[in-house]
Amino acid sequence: MAESKPNVPDRSTPDRGQELSGVSASDAYDKRDEKHPGAFSELMAPVAGFGVSFATMFRKVATEEYPEEKRPTAPRFHGRHQLNRHPDGLEKCIGCELCAWACPADAILVEGADNDDTPMSQGGTGRYSPGERFGRVYQINYLRCIFCGLCIEACPTRALTMTNEYELADHSRAALIFEKSQLLAPMSEGMVPAPHPMVEGMTERDYYQGKVTKATPQQRQFVTERDERIDGADAPGTDEAPQTVSEVGR
Repeated sequence: MAESKPNVPDRSTPDRGQELSGVSASDAYDKRDEKHPGAFSELMAPVAGFGVSFATMFRKVATEEYPEEKRPTAPRFHGRHQLNRHPDGLEKCIGCELCAWACPADAILVEGADNDDTPMSQGGTGRYSPGERFGRVYQINYLRCIFCGLCIEACPTRALTMTNEYELADHSRAALIFEKSQLLAPMSEGMVPAPHPMVEGMTERDYYQGKVTKATPQQRQFVTERDERIDGADAPGTDEAPQTVSEVGR
């Protein structure tokens, strides 16, 4: 009975794939039989992996001199929130609390109150927004806020937007709970601080259509008389309890 021979490929007959690649069968087997790298190569192999690290150690590092030189943020960067005003100074927030409902981190607290057109001399609390209500209390807890922007998407009046300010670090946890006075946009030219009446002849719809461009003389006169009345209540010798603007509407 004939002995079975091991299945050894014939080197003389090149493989079809090797013919296409231009490598002969003998060369392929010669490469398989190559010797392993020497002892020096094996010793330097782990060090070769740090070649990129060693090459970059001696390059000049482009260090940003923060906070002396601040790098500008992207135009749509999600930073600290801001409560916007209308051009005459009335607040855009109507106290609907939709931003608080949309916040996934429960970081926003809003308490609405009704606007009052009764004269303040007769005990009225004043008007803070063109709508029926305004945000009497507005707080954002930046210990919880994740800056996702869902609150500004939920706001129906574009009262709440996000600025490019990102420096919010502090040494106190209480300092990172921002109140309404900290979130309100600063007064611009043509504005007068609320509370004060709406522009005469204008409706809430007119405000949101951009028909109000600045405070009218009647509004400025109202604010002047209001401040004089408050200053007179604060003067010594008066029996009337002092009432500040921040206390109006509480």
